[in-house]
Amino acid sequence: MKKLLMLGAGVLQVPAIIKAKEMGLYVGAVDYNPNAVGIKYADEFFEVSTIDEQKVYKVAEYFKPNGIMTLASDLPMRSVAYVCGKLNLPGISFETAYKTTNKAAMIKAFSKHNVEHPWFIILDEINDLHKNNNITDKITYPCICKPVDNSGSRGVVLINNLNELYDAVSYSIKYSRSGQVIIEEYLIGNEVSVEIITVDGIPNILAVTDKVTTGAPHFVEVGHSQPSKFTGNVLNSIKDLACRAVKAVGLNNSPAHVEMMITSAGPKMIELGARLGGDCITSHLIPLSTGIDMIKETIKLSLGEKPVLWRKYKKGAAIRYFNTPPGIIKKIVGIENVKKLTGIKEVRILKNIGDRVEAISSSTDRIGYVISQADTAETAIQICEKAINQVFFKIL
Repeated sequence: MKKLLMLGAGVLQVPAIIKAKEMGLYVGAVDYNPNAVGIKYADEFFEVSTIDEQKVYKVAEYFKPNGIMTLASDLPMRSVAYVCGKLNLPGISFETAYKTTNKAAMIKAFSKHNVEHPWFIILDEINDLHKNNNITDKITYPCICKPVDNSGSRGVVLINNLNELYDAVSYSIKYSRSGQVIIEEYLIGNEVSVEIITVDGIPNILAVTDKVTTGAPHFVEVGHSQPSKFTGNVLNSIKDLACRAVKAVGLNNSPAHVEMMITSAGPKMIELGARLGGDCITSHLIPLSTGIDMIKETIKLSLGEKPVLWRKYKKGAAIRYFNTPPGIIKKIVGIENVKKLTGIKEVRILKNIGDRVEAISSSTDRIGYVISQADTAETAIQICEKAINQVFFKIL
């Protein structure tokens, strides 16, 4: 029996653990949280941080997997790559893993390979602003500041003018593991992501996903839909940029989640991850819109097997997150009725009665979501919005 080592046993990794078991694999799950929801689905559990490369390697030495992977989480990719290099398993190089988990290294790679990107300034510490006035002179407003080594919109903030600069940089630094942050052009337009699996150096585009965010100041994603509303030359330019970006960071035999903004000057890169997309894009939307089981095919890729990536059908799929005021959840009404609506495929509440809800400043603040399938993306979105409006939260 082949073995798969899964880095992460949280709610985002559960679909991959379950899928691996359905494929007849023996699954080991690694997570720092001994109460992670995915543990019960795995054959073995190892209480280790997924970003501790040395400890993950020790686990892999003991477990002896045929493949190792993660889902919807960026930084564990360094551990994946480290283990692949040490044990000669299928996977990306550590250099590529670093470029796809460090926004400074990533945007430098884009610049080197003429991949369209925003202007950027990298700060090693906030004192850089005091040491060199030329830095502040180069900044145009509005702009974005974010940590170079975090995800889920943590530490991302909009800067409107010079008076906000220092506080914004200080805010981003709090979320930076290295203390390094990046200030970059505020891209205006429509945000999309491109879901890719590269095989033997060839990027295979499975879907282009339209996004909805909370907007300024933190830009947390609250909705996705497939297929994209963009067509023709614009869609071709999106796909071209995604493929060039993947190649610029050296991705091969790997999934990729590529994010970009469609501006008035054309598409520009935001960032990409060498992993499956989160927010149910991979686990739900891709299968619902294309019939491709992206998780299954990525598991096969991690085992050194060839994935099957042909589209079975073309439908619309969407996810929308609930947006509630901050406070304590006292009551939730309407969930069971919404589950019965035509086209609704899943309704999930991520908080419990009595839990505190915060204003949405990162993806972890979102309270729950609904997922739908229809003949078109537009109809799928309408179904989600109808469902969202029929669920009522009493929050005090």
